[in-house]
Formats: sequence, C-alpha cells, structure tokens
Amino acid sequence: MEKLPLCSSSEIIKVLETDGFQLGKSKSGSHQSLHKRLPSGRTITTVVILGKREVPRGTLQHILTLAGMPRERFLELLRD
Repeated sequence: MEKLPLCSSSEIIKVLETDGFQLGKSKSGSHQSLHKRLPSGRTITTVVILGKREVPRGTLQHILTLAGMPRERFLELLRD
C-alpha cells in the first residue's frame, strides 16, 4: 500500500472539492469545514487545518476517514 504523501492544506481542500465537497459558509479560526451531500440525503462533514505547508500523515488519514474517501481515491485525485 502506498504511503500517504505530505500535503498542504490547500492541496487537501482542492482534492476534496474535486470529489464534490463544498466549503462551509465560515471558517472556525484555523480550521475550514467542508460538506458533501450524498444521494441518500446524508451529509458528510470534514475539517481541514488551514495554513499548513505539510499536514501530518495521521491527520490526513483522519480527514480522509471523516470524508469517507479511500486512500487510493485521494491519491488518484491528487495526481490529476
């Protein structure tokens, strides 16, 4: 399994937006919430730390878990 790369906050947000997430109406201090409505009507919410040049891999993995995004999908969208 390929290791998650060190990514900046803006790279993570760009990938999540590509996958259908939308920025929340306001940011909460140093964090930005992103939301995605599923066809079932359920809403997924995840939070990204802002202004980080390198988000730790464990934090990125937690963001992906909250977003319901497999590691492979994230890596695929990151490369595009």
